[in-house]
Amino acid sequence: MRILFKNAKIVTMNTAREIIEGDLLVEGSLIVAVGGVIEQPADQVIDLHGDLLIPGLIQTHIHLCQTLFRGQADDLELLDWLKLKVWPLEGGHDPESLYDSALLGIGELFLGGTTTIVDMETVHYTEHAFKAILASGLRALSGKVMMDDCHKDIPPSLRETTEASLQESVDLFEKYHGQGNGRLEVAFTPRFVISCTDTLLREVSRYSREKNAFVHTHASENRSEIEIVESTRGMRNIIYLEKVGLTGPKLILAHCIWLDDAEKEILIRTRTRISHCPSSNLKLASGIAPIPEMMRRGAEISLGADGAPCNNNLDGFREMRHAALIQKPLHGPTVMPAQSVFELATLGGARAIGHEHDLGSLEVGKKADLAVVSLQGLHTWPNEHVDVYSQLVYQATSSDVRLTMVDGQIVMKDRQLLTIDVPRLKESSTRSLKRVTERAGLK
Repeated sequence: MRILFKNAKIVTMNTAREIIEGDLLVEGSLIVAVGGVIEQPADQVIDLHGDLLIPGLIQTHIHLCQTLFRGQADDLELLDWLKLKVWPLEGGHDPESLYDSALLGIGELFLGGTTTIVDMETVHYTEHAFKAILASGLRALSGKVMMDDCHKDIPPSLRETTEASLQESVDLFEKYHGQGNGRLEVAFTPRFVISCTDTLLREVSRYSREKNAFVHTHASENRSEIEIVESTRGMRNIIYLEKVGLTGPKLILAHCIWLDDAEKEILIRTRTRISHCPSSNLKLASGIAPIPEMMRRGAEISLGADGAPCNNNLDGFREMRHAALIQKPLHGPTVMPAQSVFELATLGGARAIGHEHDLGSLEVGKKADLAVVSLQGLHTWPNEHVDVYSQLVYQATSSDVRLTMVDGQIVMKDRQLLTIDVPRLKESSTRSLKRVTERAGLK
């Protein structure tokens, strides 16, 4: 299948950061020509009439399992949010509800131009989220959440043994890693230090090295969380994670807000990946991560929306805007310029998951993961003689996305999802939420 995009303004994100007027040709899952007038035969020709063609956004911290719980856990700080709402709701999932929750999230992501995510599921039924990812066409690095430290705050519905948690994670890796033409990769995803035993985390480190697999977890999001880690481990989060062998380029850490100097040095030295989630950090009142400092020192940073209950949307454009704006009162108006923020949402995400060679920019030989953004709305007008990156970060919204393609497949066009039955999903997810809330005792 050859698809030719005509008359685009192409935001390449190549080494020269070129913005090119012209055409782009996709063959199969790959970009085969970029720029100028392309006069080659194609099965489908799409005239963009000057709209922006951008690399698909990459979000490196998402919980698809929580999309069903949007609006169910508002105005709480992290640990109460988990204990009172999110953990009981996650424990109430069944296979169908998890599938619906994943599809809800995926549909929203496609409508907002996100093509790749790093995802953390819940304890049970992860296979059904994987099936939603594969059926919809999303690209994802995902895994089953691991929670074997069964203290009183964790509901019985989420408790598991160390051995069972490790075995299920390994089994999922062996069965699903690389499926969907490589679109689905599997990570080991312990939730965070305070819900995992020392044995589990050390074994995760060992398995990750053996299988060359990523590890995805949370760290230093909340000051109460850090106090618990210090009281149980005798040291701070990042120092402990290094002690058990987890830090490094294969570790993706969400949040990293409350870091001391020693922890910052570890993250930079080991090239551990940091997923910055500004909207979630604001809504949970967790704090503002020291992103400008970490970027100046060479840290590996990318962006994520986190989950719908702590953000209420999965909008990559809002994350870019918030990532830029929240730092300016602290560090001045020139900090976090728009082009740097857009890079975090594209190439930064690609680097985080080890795919900078085939994702994150629009170049010949790279995967055809892209989005079309229209600048015809009044909120983006006038649209001439304006910096494109400023338009994308400060003006554009997810509703300006007109088309999303993953791996050469158009998954959304003209605001219509092509791989998800939206009416069926709305009906099914409504029933699923009713079942889950009743099961969780939260109705």
